[in-house]
Amino acid sequence: MTLKEQVFAQAALLAGQMDTQQTALLDALCTSAKVSLSARLRDGLTPEDCKADFIAAASLFALAALNGAKDFGKPEQFMAGDLTVRFGQGDAASRCLYHQAELMIAPYMQDRFSFLGV
Repeated sequence: MTLKEQVFAQAALLAGQMDTQQTALLDALCTSAKVSLSARLRDGLTPEDCKADFIAAASLFALAALNGAKDFGKPEQFMAGDLTVRFGQGDAASRCLYHQAELMIAPYMQDRFSFLGV
């Protein structure tokens, strides 16, 4: 099983039941997350060097993007008087998944700050 297939398998497991369109979108998002994270690794590191954390972080990035895509374009607030339409910045779950993935992969990333312990 390739690294991208492992990322997709974990993300699909965490996502639960999806329709065909969501599955195809998640597949594309997993590819994107794998490529993006690979490019951000410190010099000399490969995804295989931090495989478990890489797979987990990439799957969480893909899930955050999938969850955010469901809410994309939905107004958070709509008022008729003086017409106000406000779009949110995504839901808390998407932001939480994204930040958890960032924290998980931070020790392996280049030019990133993270606390390793006190």
